[in-house]
Amino acid sequence: MNSIFTRRSVRDFLEKEVEAEKIEKLLKAGMQAPSAANQQPWEFLVVKGKENLEKLSQAHMYSGPLKNANINVVVLGNTERMRAPDYWQQDLGACTQNILLEAVELGLGTLWCGIAPKEDRVEFIQSLYGLDPNLVPFCVIAVGYPKNEDDNKFLDRYDPARISYIN
Repeated sequence: MNSIFTRRSVRDFLEKEVEAEKIEKLLKAGMQAPSAANQQPWEFLVVKGKENLEKLSQAHMYSGPLKNANINVVVLGNTERMRAPDYWQQDLGACTQNILLEAVELGLGTLWCGIAPKEDRVEFIQSLYGLDPNLVPFCVIAVGYPKNEDDNKFLDRYDPARISYIN
C-alpha cells in the first residue's frame, strides 16, 4: 500500500531512459485492472523521442509537462471491445491508476493528463497518430525518473470530515 500513499503528480523528470522491462511491467499492471463485463477495452501507444513528446504535449493547455518525461503512454479505449459501453471510462480509470501505482513501485514518476471526454483533445490525438475512430484516447501518462526526491514522498490526504456513515 506504500505506493498508494506516496504517489504524486510529477512534472519534472531526469533525462534517464525508462528501461523496456519497466515499460512492460507498467502495461501489464494496467491490463490487470478490473473492467465492466470483463470487456478490457484498453489499448496503449507508447510514445518516445523528444520530437514526438513535444508534439503530444500540445494536446491542450495543461499538457505541456508531457514533453519533460522520457516516455508517454496514451491509454486508448477500443469501442469495438465494449460490451458495457457506459463504463469504459471507469475501466480505463482503473487501468490508469494501476499503471501509476506500479510506476511508484518501480521508482518512476508519472503525470496523468486527461483527454476524454473533451472532444477537441480526443480529435487532436486521433489526428496526430492517424487512429481509427474506434480508438478513443482516454488519457496520456507522462513517465520517467523524478527529478526531485520529494516527488514520491508520503502526503497525508485523509480527511475524516469527508466521510458519512449510514447505520
